This record gives sequence, structure tokens and C-alpha cells, in this order.
Amino acid sequence: MPLSGLKIGFLGGGAMAGAILAGLLKKGIFLPENIYITDISTARLKYLQDSYGVNTSQDNTAVVPEVDIMVLAVKPQITGAVLKEIAGVVKPDQTLVSIAAGISTAMLESYLNTPLAVVRVMPNTPALVGEGVSALCPGSQAGPGDMDRAMAIFNAVGRAVELPEHMMDAVTGLSGSGPAYMFLILEALSDAGVKVGLPRDAALLLAAQTMLGSARMLIEAEGHPAKMKEMVTTPGGTTIEGLYALEQAGLRGTLMKAVEAATRRSRELASGIKS
Repeated sequence: MPLSGLKIGFLGGGAMAGAILAGLLKKGIFLPENIYITDISTARLKYLQDSYGVNTSQDNTAVVPEVDIMVLAVKPQITGAVLKEIAGVVKPDQTLVSIAAGISTAMLESYLNTPLAVVRVMPNTPALVGEGVSALCPGSQAGPGDMDRAMAIFNAVGRAVELPEHMMDAVTGLSGSGPAYMFLILEALSDAGVKVGLPRDAALLLAAQTMLGSARMLIEAEGHPAKMKEMVTTPGGTTIEGLYALEQAGLRGTLMKAVEAATRRSRELASGIKS
């Protein structure tokens, strides 16, 4: 086990850090006494300590020497300040895992006084319910062991995949922003259900469970969407009529444009982050 006997520290205790923390505890990957978390909010720290029994502190420099893995979970605009703060207390055998959006591994490494294994991660919000997907890429000093550590952490809250760093903006455009696209589609399907006579609560449940079940079928069967679609589509039936309407409205092209636009914006935002 890549995480056996190790200690982990979260620098920042927001929603995503809390989700990862909960996932790790639920799967028994870490014991509460081996988890440390920092935050500027005493109320947030009290909640995390009361809920999970983990160690809490407002002092990053006190926590970092105690752990083997550091999860940098602060806002991108304060990432540099936090890394400069801990630069003097990091150890060469530690792994730094960053979920700060738009911050490259090279920029992360530039803040530290010593060569350190850095892994950059782009998670998404379904990690909050254990169904996230995260893309990971290694920095210049990260080895296979560091990636194994990071993969084990993010597989605890969904699924994880390793990709080259130049693809991270595309990941942001697809899976990072993707939950919002799914919620919009679900809202539209729910409205459509109401339009054709279904009660609102039933329409929303039918739409949401249909999306969830379809995604699970695809992942577990390891099939292609086109093949899975054919399983539901009979000649002259209801489904092909609905698909024809979607094609006429340009749904496929619209979704492609959405991912492309979000990817482009991710690049723009990343280029605006200064060291």
C-alpha cells in the first residue's frame, strides 16, 4: 500500500479538502491521528476536528514537518505565500500534492528552497460525494512512488488518471467545468418532464438517476457511447425521434464548444497568475 504508515497534512480546510479527508477516512486509508489539517478559520477547524477526530492547527509551519504528504488546498492567489511560508521546513522525502487551479508544477517548485516531489491535480466537485474524477501530473522531481501516493489519495474520492501537464487546461474544460454542464442538462430534462406532465420531484429524480445509471453502465462495460446508445434505439421508435431532435438543435456541437471555451478560459486565467 503506497500510503501505509504515512501521515498526511492538508494546508487549507475547505470543501474539497474536507471531501478528500472524508474519503480517506471512509476507506480506512489513514487513521484520524495521522491526518493534520490547517485553516485560518477556527470555526472550520473545530468542525473538522469534531467531525473526524483529526489534528488541527492554524500554523502551517508546525504541521509540515510532521507529515509525509502535504495537500496544498488553498486558493490559487495565496498559493505562493503559503509555499514561501513553508519553504524552510519542508523535507526532501516529502510529497507535495497541489489542487490549486492553474498553478503549474514549475511554479510550485520555484517557491521552494529544496528540490521536492510535486504532483499537480485537477479534481472536480463530485469528489464531495465520492464520485469525482481527478487528473494528475508529476513535477520534475516526482517519481513513481510519489505518483502512487497521489493516485491512492484521489482514487479514494472517485477515479484518478495520469495525464501530461499540457493537457490540464483541457481537463479543466471537460471534467473540471463538466459538473455544471451536467446540472444544466439535468435541469433542462427535468423541465421537459414537467412540460409533458410529470410532477417536478419525479421528473428530477428520473433525470438524475438516468444520468447516473447511464454513466455507470458506460464505465463498468468499458464500452463506447455510440454502442451503448444503439442498445436503447429501436427503428422508428421514441428514442430515435428524441435523438433526431437533439441533432437538429445542435446539442453535440454545443457541448463541444462549451468544453473548448472553458479550456480557452482556463489557459487565460493560468497565464494571468503571477509568481
